[in-house]
Amino acid sequence: MIEVRALRKSYGGREVLSGVDLRIEQGRITGLAGPNGCGKTTLLKCLLGLAVPSSGEILVAGQHVDEGGQFRRLIGYMPQSADFPPNLRLGELLRMLEDLRGEQAAGKERLIDLFELRPALERPFGHLSGGTRQKLAAVTALMFDAPLIILDEPTAGLDPLSRVRFKDLLLAEAAAGKTILLVSHFMSEIEALASRLVFLSDGRVAHDGPVDGLIRETGEPDLERALTRLFLSRGGENA
Repeated sequence: MIEVRALRKSYGGREVLSGVDLRIEQGRITGLAGPNGCGKTTLLKCLLGLAVPSSGEILVAGQHVDEGGQFRRLIGYMPQSADFPPNLRLGELLRMLEDLRGEQAAGKERLIDLFELRPALERPFGHLSGGTRQKLAAVTALMFDAPLIILDEPTAGLDPLSRVRFKDLLLAEAAAGKTILLVSHFMSEIEALASRLVFLSDGRVAHDGPVDGLIRETGEPDLERALTRLFLSRGGENA
């Protein structure tokens, strides 16, 4: 679904991504993690066409991302912090996104009910709580039934019930054949949802493999401890 080949990106002479090679396979949840400053955000920007790589290439469903913006119709994206015009009501925002995309969102009503957003549809975005904004971002990422879903720290700010519902929804989406890239600092979240982990360190892929395989390999009880053991054994890399 996603192929990243020898990707490099520099800002002001500082190389943020240093030859990233990556393949995200269809129909599974892949976790993307790494310490602050490792290049996760830059990689996401490149995948979304929001940043131009210094070299290398990215393909989404066989389409080069530098060949126009049509590939974006394949993607549902949930940012870490949603930002919309503060005066627009929640319902107006959803209709605006449908107008911009030129299609009706088949999953909109179901998701509104799942996240209990119907009472907030007439409230301006600027008056919404952080948790409600996060629910709105989840709806916007999933309502167009895109085959590729990219989520950046998606459960931050969600209440416990909404977090459980969202995780169950992601597992169902993956079971239905969706490709999901989950960026998270919470290893327990990646362990619960993802079958594969990509770990970035200093702009490079430091680990890429099955989540359960890494846990078995290290003999640790969970992913967080497994990663710590793995990188300490490699000479104390920043894990």
